Amino acid sequence: MFQFVQAPSCIGPTPTRGRRDAAGPRVVERGPPPYLSAMRPLRARLRKPLEKVVAAGHPWVYRDALEPVDAPPGREVVVETRGGRFLARGFTEAGPLAVRVLSTRDEPLDAALLRARLDHALALRDTLSLGDTDALRLVHGEGDRLPGLVVDRYGRVAVVKFDGRAYDGVEPTLLDVVRAALAPRGVDTLVVRRGKREEATVTLASGSLPEGLHPVRERGMTLLCDLLRGQKTGLFLDHRESRARVRALAAGRSVLNLYGYTGGFSVAAGLGGAREVTTVDIAKPAIELAHQTYLANGLPASTHHAVAEDVPAFLAQRADARFDVVVADPPNFAPNERSLEAALESYRKLHEACLARVTDGGFYLAASCSSHVDVHDFDRTLREAALVVLRPVQMLERWGAPADHPRLAVLPESDYLKVVLLRVG
Repeated sequence: MFQFVQAPSCIGPTPTRGRRDAAGPRVVERGPPPYLSAMRPLRARLRKPLEKVVAAGHPWVYRDALEPVDAPPGREVVVETRGGRFLARGFTEAGPLAVRVLSTRDEPLDAALLRARLDHALALRDTLSLGDTDALRLVHGEGDRLPGLVVDRYGRVAVVKFDGRAYDGVEPTLLDVVRAALAPRGVDTLVVRRGKREEATVTLASGSLPEGLHPVRERGMTLLCDLLRGQKTGLFLDHRESRARVRALAAGRSVLNLYGYTGGFSVAAGLGGAREVTTVDIAKPAIELAHQTYLANGLPASTHHAVAEDVPAFLAQRADARFDVVVADPPNFAPNERSLEAALESYRKLHEACLARVTDGGFYLAASCSSHVDVHDFDRTLREAALVVLRPVQMLERWGAPADHPRLAVLPESDYLKVVLLRVG
């Protein structure tokens, strides 16, 4: 369950921990760590031949690739070649990933560098033509050479998400840099998210959160998001192009949106003129939010069927149902390499069930968000499913995350999102 916590003090003594305000949620306040980045950088030497990869900009150095180094997360570190020469600078991380590399130049990782990286990221977003949209990713971690950091904009609110603890030593400085860069763009509230799923906490770093659900715009659609308890940072911003495809296909058609979450695909279908839309998700709060979002766009309630049910059970119990467009964007079936084979089998079974429920000449939009499932394996699960249902299937388009989610060429594993649009005979 998410915890909502107040922002830590950036200066002064460490505040009392665990204080509870009379007004409501538990306050978990943290002072600055004792190893602020003003300390001299550590030095860590490679013991594996990775000099060329790191020099080319790969942002990760794993612990087993280095000579033993004992340091808490958040320390600035100089990575050296096996011969002892300078190679890169970064911050130490916890766990198997020892260093997140920020620069291959011998330069301090200070506020000026962080601001330059942020300005570079924002300049890219300024080139995008998103229409009537105020929800997008402003910083995409490794892809923007700020590894382990995500900044998403939701109107006047920006959500900062840390993947790990590499920025522990510079967090106050980093938040000040983000705040200063975004204020001229109309962002007056900064929220920080840490941890995953049940352990996640949300910190209000500055400004004030709106009461209840927060509306944002995506190419003219109104999307409602829960910035405190929602998955990711509130919405799946990486499916903007996918929602646009569904909207373009939907006119006069029946649409089934599986794993619907907050109903973005459903709203897109409704605004595209769908005859009827069915949204399925096992989480009842998500289904309620999906229906509320549907209505917030002026769409008639009679055209939306919101079903709180497990997707496999829904598909099994409605074997005779047919839809003109089926969308399946399941959660991550392969969170690690060990789960890959089981995940591929789950994708095959899901594709079989979905392809069997598409009308002749209808469309199936299949997606995978797992970085451990590459595009070739994902395509293979689709081909094998088509052989089982014995229907001709045309692959029309394939895409991934949009341009506000850039990927480094040297880091192909970061190309996590795979979306395929098929026409079923």
